[in-house]
Amino acid sequence: MKKWIWSCAGLVVIVLGIVVYTYVTAYKPVSKAEETAEKIAKEEAGVVSIDKFSLYNGNDSYYVVEGKNKDKEDVIVWIEEKTHGITVENKKDGLTKQAVINKISSERELKKIDTVRLGMLEGIPVWEVYAHTDDDLINYFYFDFETGELLRNIENI
Repeated sequence: MKKWIWSCAGLVVIVLGIVVYTYVTAYKPVSKAEETAEKIAKEEAGVVSIDKFSLYNGNDSYYVVEGKNKDKEDVIVWIEEKTHGITVENKKDGLTKQAVINKISSERELKKIDTVRLGMLEGIPVWEVYAHTDDDLINYFYFDFETGELLRNIENI
């Protein structure tokens, strides 16, 4: 009986070790991307404090950093992954996430808005909305960050 308990405990430890190792290994590229993005945002865009980091994968991949500049203004920095080219916008000059949700909700009948995130579409900062209809079809909407204009929509896929 004692061997059985020790065998189970050993198996649990081994499985737990594999899970932790897999998680750490899988998260490393994201961690490295965040580190790179923070460095670029601080050195090239004048960001002094970082509030949020996210990855965006559209036609090209971007790091999106939200933070404050030296004047304590909220800014958003889009950093192209390969070239490290940057686009900087004052947060107050664009739509908020909630404004985008309100806009899409008033214009379309959607069952569920899954995600609303910052991205880049053909060099233009955008809000990407990923949503489902009542028929459980997938929809993507891309709104200009500054104007809220619908730039592209991919519906019912």
